[in-house]
Amino acid sequence: MFERNDDVLYICYDNEAYMNTGVQRSSATPPGARTATTMAVGEHPGAEFGQGKNLPRIAMAHGIPFVATATVADLRDLEAKVEKAMGLHGARYLHILVPCPLGWGAAAHDTIRLARLACQTGLFPVFEAEHGDVSHVTKIRHRVPVQEYLRPQKRFAHLFGTPGHPEMLARIQADADRNIRRFGLLDEASEPESETVPAGGLAPGEAAGQARPGRGA
Repeated sequence: MFERNDDVLYICYDNEAYMNTGVQRSSATPPGARTATTMAVGEHPGAEFGQGKNLPRIAMAHGIPFVATATVADLRDLEAKVEKAMGLHGARYLHILVPCPLGWGAAAHDTIRLARLACQTGLFPVFEAEHGDVSHVTKIRHRVPVQEYLRPQKRFAHLFGTPGHPEMLARIQADADRNIRRFGLLDEASEPESETVPAGGLAPGEAAGQARPGRGA
């Protein structure tokens, strides 16, 4: 569809696993997460690092007219992106993060908070891209460490406690930092809430797109 630039709007409802069939790992399952097929056992419990797929970036690589990400924490942003996509022709891709209380092991009333924290940590960048180039990003207003997002979810419970897996938390934090640098999610004047947050692996100044203030991050 993407390589042919078919006139289709593809909306991905992303809850990060195959939830309807028993919470099995999918290519969208984040590293370290426990699922029915990635148990919290062994030296490196949960889903493995480096095996997932970043679908928005795959779509961008095809240079299609429009790619965007959104979450259920900011419905106005989501509505605006759907409206924009509907007004375009060619292949369009919209990726929506939707926490699953059952599969994530989180309270239903925390659904919106978790979606917001995914953005505030940098683990889920909210942006738009046109013809392969990032055109708008939603800046992080209040940056938080990944632990604040992971701890309320039972699928990550094995990363905490004694002894826990601080080395895996550090790798997840590094992924968030890499997203922040890649997409330019922080203003230069913004200060992270934790000075112990490790830096990502990209060169300084690798930021893309034009900032647009966001309601949900």
